[in-house]
Amino acid sequence: MFHRLRQICLVAQDLDPVVAELCDVFDVAVCHRDPEVGMFGLHNALMPLGHDFLEVVAPLAPGRAAAAERHLARRGGDGGYMVITDTDDLARWEPHLAATGVRIAAPLEMGAYRGLQLHPRDTGGALLEINTTRGNTGPDGAAIDDPYGPAGPDWRAHLRTGTVTGITGARLQAADPERLGRRWAEILRRDLRSENDGWALDLDNARIRFEPDRDGRGEGLGGVDLAVADAEGLRRRAAARFLPVADDHVVIGGVRFHIGG
Repeated sequence: MFHRLRQICLVAQDLDPVVAELCDVFDVAVCHRDPEVGMFGLHNALMPLGHDFLEVVAPLAPGRAAAAERHLARRGGDGGYMVITDTDDLARWEPHLAATGVRIAAPLEMGAYRGLQLHPRDTGGALLEINTTRGNTGPDGAAIDDPYGPAGPDWRAHLRTGTVTGITGARLQAADPERLGRRWAEILRRDLRSENDGWALDLDNARIRFEPDRDGRGEGLGGVDLAVADAEGLRRRAAARFLPVADDHVVIGGVRFHIGG
């Protein structure tokens, strides 16, 4: 049985400029644009970062995507939106979620893929989704390069790992990071521990950190940790686009991407 971080989703007011910055700075390519998100009033683009995925969603038009537009207004613009995890046995999660008082905001299904998008008022921090793909099982869990519905049928053909080789964590900020961390630990059935000036829990392949509000934008997904093969090239391309650059992170789409975190 496995449970891993598989995808991070950003929300932007305007899709294409943020996608262009991510593709250029991280030297990655769009593998899929999912027409199904149109039912939520959104359009999107997915990019593989190693065997993980980074998605950007944006409203198709004003007034078409109420939840995303509320999020943009609440956090003052583009930023982190969703933390999406992958497991081999979704059925065992449904009674647990009910027992912890977490509502299902949107059940998702396409082909072999099935997901449970959880209500953000019950989780706090960010939209949290737990998903599974039928057939992705094995003695040590699914192979990380198996089919993954949201990424389209041929995501491997778009894989580039010269700069970024994967996503290693997510950083949620809050006025009370311990309280938020304990809630996510209860939902995800993982142990929470104190770490530096915040708290953290581990999934099989990544760490979710709970930190103080560092930018004054309130509770939300403020940072993403990356495994990076060419940090200097990444910083150089970010600077060329006049994006905020520091020794340990760059800022794209309102999110701090921590290099090697």
